[in-house]
Amino acid sequence: MSKALKRDDATHRPIRKSVRRLRWFRTSFAEQVEKIAAETGVDYALDDAKVAAAFLDWLRAFDAQKGGAAEDRRAFVGFSAGLMLRMLLKHRPLSATGRPEGADMSNPAYFWPEGYVYVAYCLNIRSAVLEQDFHEDRRVVPALGEIRAWWSFRENVSQDPSLGIAFLDLFAGEEPDWETPEVFQAKNLTLAAPRFYERRVIAEE
Repeated sequence: MSKALKRDDATHRPIRKSVRRLRWFRTSFAEQVEKIAAETGVDYALDDAKVAAAFLDWLRAFDAQKGGAAEDRRAFVGFSAGLMLRMLLKHRPLSATGRPEGADMSNPAYFWPEGYVYVAYCLNIRSAVLEQDFHEDRRVVPALGEIRAWWSFRENVSQDPSLGIAFLDLFAGEEPDWETPEVFQAKNLTLAAPRFYERRVIAEE
């Protein structure tokens, strides 16, 4: 997890409020990039102007839809994290400039290094808020390590970044809304079907 998240835990400032500040967003995202670069050996270039653009787009989208959050605050946490992923995919502030020799391309961190960072960051934000506000433990979902899921993710969001919202639900182990992912709907979240990607990409081949 980013050190910025831990710092805010230490000062008792709610993560759900901190993330709405550009300076905090920049710092925590840069730390996420640094952490994954150290773990994987991938070199990244970060465009700070695009980070700011992604944040501002996310904040506008967040404010436009937060009115429905009172119906299901927990579901809105996941939706907001998905919106963040959508904007990172749209603005693409990160570029992988080098992978370690012999990198395993079936590992999502090397198959799509930029997407891997975006997903990790958004899942960490989501998990931090759920831990702090709803006392939920983190969990690891098998789809997060499945290269076929990542192939589908990359193909689909290249055509429609809004699908990043649905894929983040999938990677969090919850049921995605593949039809209108960009519109928040209060719902009872359930475990995602493991063969989701056959319903969308393979049917279109």
